[in-house]
Amino acid sequence: MSSWRRAVQLGARFIRSTTKTNKGFAAVTGFPTCTRYYSTGITLTQHPQWLRTLVPLGPQLVSLRGFADLPAHSELTMPSLSPTMSQGNIVEWKKKEGDELASGDILCMVETDKATLEWENQDDGFLAKILVGDNSKDIPVGTPVAVITDEKDDVAAFANYLPGSGGSSGGGGATADSPKEQKPSEPAADPESNEANPGSGGAADSGGGGGGGDWPPHSVMGLPSLSPTMSQGNIASWKKKEGEPVGAGDEMAEIETDKATMAWESQDDGFIAKILLQEGAKDIPVGTPAMIFVEEEEDIAAFKDYTGEDAKGGGAPKKPAAKPEAKKEGKQETAPQQQPQQQEQKPVPSQPKQPSGGRVIASPYAKKLAREANVDISQATATGPEGRIVAADVQKLISEGGGKAKPQKADAPAPGPEQSGQITSAQSDDYSDIPNSQIRRITAKRLLESKQTVPHYYLTVDCRVDKLVQLRQQLNAGLAKDGKKLSVNDFVIKASAQALKKVPGVNASWHGDFIRQYHNIDISIAVQTPSGLMVPVVKDSDSKGLTEIGSAVKDLAGKAKEGKLGPAEMAGGTFTISNLGMYKVDNFSAVINPPQAAILAVGSSSKRVVVGSSGEFEEGTMMSVTLSCDHRVVDGAMGAQWLQAFRGYIEDPVSMLLHFVRTWRSEHHPE
Repeated sequence: MSSWRRAVQLGARFIRSTTKTNKGFAAVTGFPTCTRYYSTGITLTQHPQWLRTLVPLGPQLVSLRGFADLPAHSELTMPSLSPTMSQGNIVEWKKKEGDELASGDILCMVETDKATLEWENQDDGFLAKILVGDNSKDIPVGTPVAVITDEKDDVAAFANYLPGSGGSSGGGGATADSPKEQKPSEPAADPESNEANPGSGGAADSGGGGGGGDWPPHSVMGLPSLSPTMSQGNIASWKKKEGEPVGAGDEMAEIETDKATMAWESQDDGFIAKILLQEGAKDIPVGTPAMIFVEEEEDIAAFKDYTGEDAKGGGAPKKPAAKPEAKKEGKQETAPQQQPQQQEQKPVPSQPKQPSGGRVIASPYAKKLAREANVDISQATATGPEGRIVAADVQKLISEGGGKAKPQKADAPAPGPEQSGQITSAQSDDYSDIPNSQIRRITAKRLLESKQTVPHYYLTVDCRVDKLVQLRQQLNAGLAKDGKKLSVNDFVIKASAQALKKVPGVNASWHGDFIRQYHNIDISIAVQTPSGLMVPVVKDSDSKGLTEIGSAVKDLAGKAKEGKLGPAEMAGGTFTISNLGMYKVDNFSAVINPPQAAILAVGSSSKRVVVGSSGEFEEGTMMSVTLSCDHRVVDGAMGAQWLQAFRGYIEDPVSMLLHFVRTWRSEHHPE
């Protein structure tokens, strides 16, 4: 047993033995029971100094429970194995219940949003209980998935252990040490243990899948993260209906993310038993229960009245109407473990709906959801403290299709874009309100943050592009037989990539305590789409030829306009180019795309009178470009050096191509 865990065990046992009761423990430590003490995020400043030294908070072991009723043990929670991971799937356990564990052993394989990774054990002990089995899906980070003990003799005590039971608050858990407390007519968990995680959120083999009660085996499918920066999304449409079979790879729904409208594909075979979020639902946080997935068709009927609250462990399944004589008994036969929770929560959910037209007590976020979904918030059943309507109440109202707002009178003021979730054809004779897409709202948010937090400065130069125009005409004449054509933008991308290679300090980003300089050159291209601005990435632009760049840009722009870009095609840019030259814009200043340090704004090419190399006036084709820089990363001189290199390549494109060929040969065929 490691020293710190032994110290915590002895310290808690000492207090428990000296105070004799949980009330005594609370008087000493400030917690209702000793099993509440070891928990991440708890402030220990008000507790005895000697005890604070015994409780180092760790990110993996969330709670050291059971000093009162169960043997000393630790709950292992779903770890975050990638920077963007918010939930994961347990593919396969490599250890079985009762197996001995050593530091460094592989516990199981976890499928993250990036890859399938090994979860390594961090301490010695024994695997007492697996709470979430193989092939469990969409398990939020931090959800209890297993229990480990220090002694092999303690394993048997956890045969019937459930998260939040046993040592949660001194209530009798299903343990070998307390058979007298485990009676069918008594609750398996104290009501105070309600704050424990109610379920795994999608474990089909757990019989609950995140819902409370005796539901058939199922998985609660949460809204997935379909892009690296996605934190919420909208349900654009469902491609499958309730009761329909689904095969691995089938498209279940279209999800509008902050990047594009993307397909949500099934990862397994089964049936959609219940859809919890209807089409048009907006601003749904990632991980929110969206539907119920079952493996057997005969289990579908059991989820007819299933709700989002059930997915969070809020209740047991309703008894089928085919047995009316069992109705009264059905309420009494609800799982014993749920009775205390229902008794504790009874006064809150049973509150009547607030009368329409009166003062509605609701959280700001709940009101926002109601406005955007165009529902009457007063029709929601309040479950918050003191009759307060919370966001979950509004989401439940929306999922059930209730609370439709009454149509406004002709003389009523029309709601603005932030108040309406639907396009209104003619709200007024003077204007029409058009709702913002998810892409446009996220873009607006990030651009505002950029202008508020990034110290911009701008450098502008005029480039003479006569040689570029001539070379482009010659190359396009040769490419015409293959159906290919180079644009001026392709030369701009190539010149930018070569300039970034020459002045690598611009190919960087700000990270507070350090500046990250990238070795790869991945250029983002701003593309206007019907849904808003999108920025796909041309990977390794410095190692691509002009035709490769042209083909990549054409393919990415086409996908962007059709809303079919994948997450990998939008992630990882190190520098951005925005070109408005085709709209005859002479010049402009672009907003930096964080965390990048610079963006190049390209204007149109036009004929001007210039001073030639001989000193005489002549006509020349000029193009104006403006470099926006983050002054924290790119100093003025560095920005000027980059523009000087860029102009050199643009004004003499042959030198750019020769430099590319020499570099390519040195990298692929070194002497």
